[in-house]
Amino acid sequence: MTQQPFELPHFYMPYPARLNPHVEQARAHSTEWAHAMGMLEGSGIWEQSDLEAHDYGLLCAYTHPECDGPALSLITDWYVWVFFFDDHFLEIFKRTQDRAGGKAHLDRLPLFMPMGPDTPMPEPQNPVEAGLADLWTRTVPAMSADWRRRFAVATEHLLNESLWELSNINEGRIANPVEYIEMRRKVGGAPWSAGLVEYATAEVPAAVAGSRPLRVLMETFADAVHLRNDLFSYQREVEDEGENSNGVLVLETFFGCTTQEAADTVNDILTSRLHQFEHTALTEVPALALERGLTPPEVAAVAKYTQGLQDWQSGGHEWHLRSSRYMNARAQSANPWHGPPGPGSSADIGALLAAAGAERLRAYTHTPYQRVGPSLLPDFDMPFQVEVSPHLEAARPRLTAWMHAMGMLEEGVWDEDKLAACDLPLCSAGIDPDATPEALDLSSRWLAWGTYADDYYPLVYGNRRDLAAARLTTRRLADCMPLDGEVAVVPVNGMERGLTDLWARTTAGMTPDERRTLKDAVNAMTESWVWELSNQLQHRIPDPVDYLEMRRATFGSDLTLSMCRTGYGPAIAPEVYRSGPVRSLENAAIDYACLVNDVFSYQKEIEYEGEIHNAILVVQNFFGVDHPTALGVVHDLMTQRMRQFQHVAAHELPVVQQDFGLSEQERAAVDGYVRDLQHWMAGILHWHRSVDRYKAGYLARRAHGFVPGRPPAVPVL
Repeated sequence: MTQQPFELPHFYMPYPARLNPHVEQARAHSTEWAHAMGMLEGSGIWEQSDLEAHDYGLLCAYTHPECDGPALSLITDWYVWVFFFDDHFLEIFKRTQDRAGGKAHLDRLPLFMPMGPDTPMPEPQNPVEAGLADLWTRTVPAMSADWRRRFAVATEHLLNESLWELSNINEGRIANPVEYIEMRRKVGGAPWSAGLVEYATAEVPAAVAGSRPLRVLMETFADAVHLRNDLFSYQREVEDEGENSNGVLVLETFFGCTTQEAADTVNDILTSRLHQFEHTALTEVPALALERGLTPPEVAAVAKYTQGLQDWQSGGHEWHLRSSRYMNARAQSANPWHGPPGPGSSADIGALLAAAGAERLRAYTHTPYQRVGPSLLPDFDMPFQVEVSPHLEAARPRLTAWMHAMGMLEEGVWDEDKLAACDLPLCSAGIDPDATPEALDLSSRWLAWGTYADDYYPLVYGNRRDLAAARLTTRRLADCMPLDGEVAVVPVNGMERGLTDLWARTTAGMTPDERRTLKDAVNAMTESWVWELSNQLQHRIPDPVDYLEMRRATFGSDLTLSMCRTGYGPAIAPEVYRSGPVRSLENAAIDYACLVNDVFSYQKEIEYEGEIHNAILVVQNFFGVDHPTALGVVHDLMTQRMRQFQHVAAHELPVVQQDFGLSEQERAAVDGYVRDLQHWMAGILHWHRSVDRYKAGYLARRAHGFVPGRPPAVPVL
């Protein structure tokens, strides 16, 4: 037997695994169904012995322990189909590196998931199509139209992102950690699995299905499932199949460490994601239920769904221990309470609880306001030239006048000195060097409004520990942005006056869809500030993955992208923006800019503000390292995100343009959008290097707090 490349770590898994009593019924049914769909003898992919060895009936019986026999059989058929699809795609397209054939195969599959009951399907041409057509017809009548739409999207992501894996194999490219987590959720199938958890337990109410707490439950579930699978499947995927999409390999490459060290780090991230799942379920979900006014049956449905995700975690682990598909020698059961009795058992359980407690506690042990000294600045990788608008000088006094007119310099948070230290027109002039004077003014005002409000939330509501007022303020800000003729609220403070004015100026020529997108972007930013406050009040340093993803919202990235996209109008179709490579390009640029801000603002936030939302601090806390070491990790990640941006622009966007059959004019618009993102990154780095806001001398003179001699604003809500 081939030697294992590493020892499997001890897995954190507090939920006991349970076995559905209908397991034999599911095994027999799935075997019969796979024969009927043409997946076994003669398919060239599986024989019945393969199906029996993989034992998907056992997988589903462990992961869905409470559903009845027919439901378990249907769910097992879905898993037989998805694993057959994966192995079929590997043999037919990945091993042969046939991207064109793979794309043609994937393009047909959505035809077998119609939204309407009367929409005809084409005739299946292979076992994958036959299986999907049969499963869709048997499943969707029991679920709502909202679930059907969400499940179809998750299934399409699962299928289409296989092209991303295939492209990386073709190029011999290994993803960076952030890119990998994002893409693994799609191609790994756990969001799809979460949809089947709803089928087995209870459907999530449509009113909260898209909310942050439910999204985080699904994403933490997905990440934990995928990272666990990466640990068990490393030997098969990396050593046998030549896969590049494995979390252990990704971290091994990123950190330049041993395989064992990478495996242990993957397990640490897995544990952190499970802790985040529990934190969200116990704190954010109950608050959401109260805020949205969910009925008792709806609250019960969310609770059943959450329990179902927990069952999947523990059950999936037990299946990995038993399936011939994976490396599982010397792995431990997910349920330590069911281990063999005897000397040492209680000590092992005690050690398990102590380790789990220490891992969870470390997020709450940071001492705020530590003296850290000036921020350390690395040699930033910036391949794009900075250009600055010639209208910059004239824009500065106009912004000051606007800030006074809106009342944002009279509330005790900012004065003219603090506004000048920010010099937001310089940022706008670098982001959009070709802007007209009017466009530069509008951009400067949006940046000033967002930066001011970002300072206002922790300074006013954080100091008072008043989360309720922050939530009310956030709802009022949303009401300052009317969509369909409704009357906006009467503004009562500088933030509301500023947003009301900006909304009217910005949306005057927009379509309803563009206004809705812009409002969603602003709401995402303001709601993320409430998330920061909640962590601040709990004195909890965020989980690394949750932090990076929420950082995009706290930085206002969706707002920037929304306004940038509006400039191209219909020249770039919505489906192009939704494509994986374009989203990958945008997220790489966003993350680079966010991390630039974290590097420059480290002293301001850690020493002067007592902040916990900074990537360097998150890395320090997670890995237990000092500031310079954590900075090195963050800088490496920034560098990798920049290289990913360049890679996508050079290699993946031309394929998107070809796949969508874009005209020369449309291709020029996409190229222009890439240049805008380049200007955005270069302008933001130049701004950070230039302004006083983050410099040690200015911080010592103007420690972040209320303007001296002025009382804090008390908005009338």
